[in-house]
Amino acid sequence: MPTVLLTGFEPFDGDTINPSWECVQALHGTVIAGATVVAVQLPCVFGKSITALRRALRQHQPDIVIAVGQAGGRMEITPERVAINLDDARIPDNAGKRPLDKAITPGGPAAYFSTLPIKAIVAALQAQGLPASISHSAGTFVCNHVFYALMALQEQHKIRSCGFMHIPFLPEQAARRGAVPSMSANDIVRSLRIAIETSVQRKKDLRAAGGTTH
Repeated sequence: MPTVLLTGFEPFDGDTINPSWECVQALHGTVIAGATVVAVQLPCVFGKSITALRRALRQHQPDIVIAVGQAGGRMEITPERVAINLDDARIPDNAGKRPLDKAITPGGPAAYFSTLPIKAIVAALQAQGLPASISHSAGTFVCNHVFYALMALQEQHKIRSCGFMHIPFLPEQAARRGAVPSMSANDIVRSLRIAIETSVQRKKDLRAAGGTTH
């Protein structure tokens, strides 16, 4: 039976929850489209997050990996297309680090592309009435840091497909911030289920236009 690894982050920037972890852990131990789902929490810390990712890849040997992170202010589920070789933090991470204009891997490729069927995922989400679009920018904080490392590790760990998805705030987070978008945990979990099903069932992505830099 194939294994799908989901990763989410611990809370950061003063929050007490992180929707990425709240929602991926809800699927831990489930079987979706014939695949066993394992959820692992990553620290919101440059460097340590990659160490934790490497440990999870060695332990679970997944066939598919979907890393998930919070993108406050976005209204949709946004599978990311491109990871770039850059750390440039607007705020400190949970260890107080704030790298600026620093390569994740000195001398490494400038970018990697997701190998998840991201257009098919977006189409499947939209077909179920869930707002979704492809994003062409994963930012330059810890989310992109993990995304870049994941793609660099794909071949070494013989991962069939992997990539990153950003999700909106939960309503309880948005309520503390005023007029910002949010999505219910139930809808985010539904979206993750659909993303897993699509990733397990499809080996090739759709050919269709779409995407935004957000």
